[in-house]
Amino acid sequence: MASVAGNYDCVTKSPMGDQKSVFSVQVDGDSFTGQNAGAMGAMDVENGKVDGNKLTWTMNMKVPMPMTLECEATVDGDNLTGTIKAGAFGSMAMTGTRQA
Repeated sequence: MASVAGNYDCVTKSPMGDQKSVFSVQVDGDSFTGQNAGAMGAMDVENGKVDGNKLTWTMNMKVPMPMTLECEATVDGDNLTGTIKAGAFGSMAMTGTRQA
């Protein structure tokens, strides 16, 4: 199985429009660390878990308002597809492509 580790150029469909970011994944056994860095700053991955090609994690958003984001994604080859749950704002689609 291919590793899910790497850097992904991502787009999240947010209520404020498409948010571009770079999502970095560093795998350590069945957990991972990293961050999602975009125009609004960087958020560190917390509670990162790896189950095969599925990732689950949380991030603490500070801007534009404090909120814990619940995230999950599946990596298929060089493509990442997932969702970010943002409290009362509901779920946002996240897609990404691994950087070469």
